[in-house]
Amino acid sequence: MPDHNASSLSPSSSQTDAAASGAGGRVLVIGGGPAGLMAAERLALAGVQVDLFDAMASVGRKFLLAGKGGLNLTHSDTRPRFEERYFERQSAVGAWLDRFDAEALRRWAQALGVETFVGTSGRVFPKDLKAAPLLRAWLHRLRGQGVRLHMRHRWLGWTEDGGCRFQGPEGESVWRADAVVLALGGASWPQLGSDGRWAPLLAEAGAEVRALRPANCGFDLGRRRGGEADTAIGWTPFFAEKFAGQPVKPVALSVQSPDGPLFSRQGEFVVTATGIEGSLVYAASAVIRDLIEAHGEALIHLDLLPGRDTAWVAEQVAYPRGSRSMSSHLKSRLNLDGLKAGLLHEVLDKAEYGDVATLARTIKALPLRLAAPRPIAEVISTAGGVRLESLDEHLMLKSRPGVFVAGEMLDWEAPTGGYLLTATMASGVVAGDGAGAWVRPGSR
Repeated sequence: MPDHNASSLSPSSSQTDAAASGAGGRVLVIGGGPAGLMAAERLALAGVQVDLFDAMASVGRKFLLAGKGGLNLTHSDTRPRFEERYFERQSAVGAWLDRFDAEALRRWAQALGVETFVGTSGRVFPKDLKAAPLLRAWLHRLRGQGVRLHMRHRWLGWTEDGGCRFQGPEGESVWRADAVVLALGGASWPQLGSDGRWAPLLAEAGAEVRALRPANCGFDLGRRRGGEADTAIGWTPFFAEKFAGQPVKPVALSVQSPDGPLFSRQGEFVVTATGIEGSLVYAASAVIRDLIEAHGEALIHLDLLPGRDTAWVAEQVAYPRGSRSMSSHLKSRLNLDGLKAGLLHEVLDKAEYGDVATLARTIKALPLRLAAPRPIAEVISTAGGVRLESLDEHLMLKSRPGVFVAGEMLDWEAPTGGYLLTATMASGVVAGDGAGAWVRPGSR
């Protein structure tokens, strides 16, 4: 099989070999998503020769998909609030953001000719809302910087002497360099290239790898009250047929996390044929998923009228309704009908629906039991991956010097809203700079 030499990954020989392959050495970047592209850019700017590989026919496929409804680049949150979005990894991710934060991302986009704006939700978008022009400009700049792209090359792991094995259009080949940056993504949307096949390879290399789990995902409902588990899963057929695909807004979702803090936030979500999904659900998905893993289900509560306090709702429900039906009464007094009224019928029986105290409480805290996240292949992102404890501060594997890891392969997670993409690109900056420092003569 072809063997493309530059140097081995051995630290003892990398300085000599780097000089032989160019003043700045040579690095293989494996994975053409935002983290890999950012690592390649940083390396090229440092004068390093870069070969970038991707298993697909073109780079940035998931990036383009994420931008179909409007590319959410980052968020305008204050820095402390921004870091809170990374849960227990906020300290580690905060160090990445010290190198490349939301403002840096906006300046970077501007340098590519892409102006951005802050939407009403605080999210930051390109002015044209599109991902494709930004990606085209980025690739044009990378090629101008000398980055060589190798498409349809699937990474197969290492040879015994440290070369990187690839399966490409012309068969298997081995490439060697002074360092490697792995940015292979998680396991969501595998048809776009991120399939998680790297996990056992990294574990064999001595990294501690947590199982990949769904993140930023929808959930399927569990038992409906009063039903058997094997016959009463999800919505009633009538509700699912009538309301699947419709948004619930405004609404507030609350759920008690396993370690104590209460998640509570207002927003909107979408009813699916089997459960719920959408931005508000994604924001709570880590808590909900962990509850399901620990207890087999997660109980959430929905406030159907978040702009009204409990006392007002109780007063309006108890207001004399005369000959009107309760449904007409709720529509008249609380402007509550349609999908929200349907949710009440899903969780209350006839007697409870007619009891004003129970009905008022349920409007402000409607319980839903969630049984399972959606399959990992269809979720927005994944949690788990290479534990940060397996890496140094430059995101280099402690067990395999010269190998750096970036992006969704790492064990961290964040909600949608720009937080996920910002930290992904920031990790590419850290890994790229780390690899660049590793291969430059005299850097160690």
